[in-house]
Amino acid sequence: MSKFGASLNLSVPTLQELAKEPITKVPEQYLRPNLDTQTDTTSLPQVPIIDLSKLVSGDVDELEKLDHACKEWGFFQLINHGVNYFSVENMKISVQEFFNLPIEEKKPFWLTPEDLEGFVGHHVFDEQKLDWVDPFFIYTLPLNKRNPRLFNSFPHPLRINLENYSLEMEKLCITIIEYMTIALKIKRNEVQELFENSLQTMRWNYYPPCPQPENVIGLDSHSDGGGIAILLQANEIEGLQVKKDGKWIPIKPISNAFSIVLGDTLEIITNGVYRSVEHRAIVNSEKERISIVAFHRPQQNKVIGPIPSLVTTERPALFKQIVAGDYYKIYFSRKPQGKTCLDVMRIKNDIGE
Repeated sequence: MSKFGASLNLSVPTLQELAKEPITKVPEQYLRPNLDTQTDTTSLPQVPIIDLSKLVSGDVDELEKLDHACKEWGFFQLINHGVNYFSVENMKISVQEFFNLPIEEKKPFWLTPEDLEGFVGHHVFDEQKLDWVDPFFIYTLPLNKRNPRLFNSFPHPLRINLENYSLEMEKLCITIIEYMTIALKIKRNEVQELFENSLQTMRWNYYPPCPQPENVIGLDSHSDGGGIAILLQANEIEGLQVKKDGKWIPIKPISNAFSIVLGDTLEIITNGVYRSVEHRAIVNSEKERISIVAFHRPQQNKVIGPIPSLVTTERPALFKQIVAGDYYKIYFSRKPQGKTCLDVMRIKNDIGE
């Protein structure tokens, strides 16, 4: 069993190795014949694009765009973000090279039941099908959370590039939260103090080509349990989709941009003013897709709940208070299924319940 309650399958071969063979059929454990991955692209809304340089310069219109994106989407693409260009490009190259290591050189990075970090490792709930992805998961910040087994074994360029990139992502997360608090018209420290010295984890995803892409899912539909995820496309292959008004919206990668994904914790903290977003990843039959996701969430001992200034007579508290670590345990012990985990935290009203 994993520390969060789901059984852990360590015997599944890597899809990257499987895809090197000329396979024409998907193995049974990945097959989902009734999956709906078709998207009607004829009348889709425009995905929000936020220009951080405009926010920094005090552009009121851009601040309103940010506020609208967080309220109505829980997602936006961030351009002119100020993150060092070479830090981003070096991270992309390092992760691609890491995935391309020979299988024997990857073995020191295999996930173990003891620390649950590394390559592969599928959480399996009952007869749940597997996602068409090879994930690599690691704790990156704060420093005392890092796993020496992994960090000390990384190739030197990757270790240095990861060091720089993780600090850049932490800084960017705090900057985004700062402008969210301005848009919400709340005190700066009300949200920010929850994310100071926050827990940062990363997940690197390798989605190999699939001979039957319509019958698999790269990453099943879910919302994130944390606060803010910063997603970087290591190669500009489309695959990420977000749910808006019941429709799946494909996210077209923008060069030198980040995708910002709001999680459940931020929805709880903002009393539902800002929302987490349900999202998924699909795959294709021709090209691999690689993504690098930096997750940021309050430390496990922090108490999360609606912040006082966003609880009013007109908008009473929608969520209970809970120790962050307890919410994460609930989140990781459940099968990913839309935003259902957030429902556990909702305060039920007295009418008909």
